[in-house]
Amino acid sequence: MTVADLPTLNATLNGISAVLLATGYAMIRKRRIAWHRAAMLSAWVTSMLFLASYTVYHAIGGHRPYYGSAPVVYYPILVSHVILAIVILPMALVTLARALGGRFPAHARLARRTLPLWIYVSVTGVVVYVMLYRL
Repeated sequence: MTVADLPTLNATLNGISAVLLATGYAMIRKRRIAWHRAAMLSAWVTSMLFLASYTVYHAIGGHRPYYGSAPVVYYPILVSHVILAIVILPMALVTLARALGGRFPAHARLARRTLPLWIYVSVTGVVVYVMLYRL
């Protein structure tokens, strides 16, 4: 694997995270606690693998400017993605800590806000990748 492969890996990890988050949500709605826990912990691990890969890519100097024909679409998606990615990390950490600490009512209250933002960040990460590398 080379540095040039990391954007594809990053988009794949973001996509997997989105699927795991949606699965975790579906499982908690069905009261399948163990499946919910497994999906959400897997989403966390996948997101942390993404963060490590993304950091390595940019630390090595990876960067790709946008040359597409839809900057009025691309840049609002990118800006919202970046801002919410910064916000979601501490939110997800606290949400996870509350669940692991058995503070389930507090976990559920925060998770109602964390989940949609985390899914948005994961999905828009894939969208940004597609717009940069596939269109």
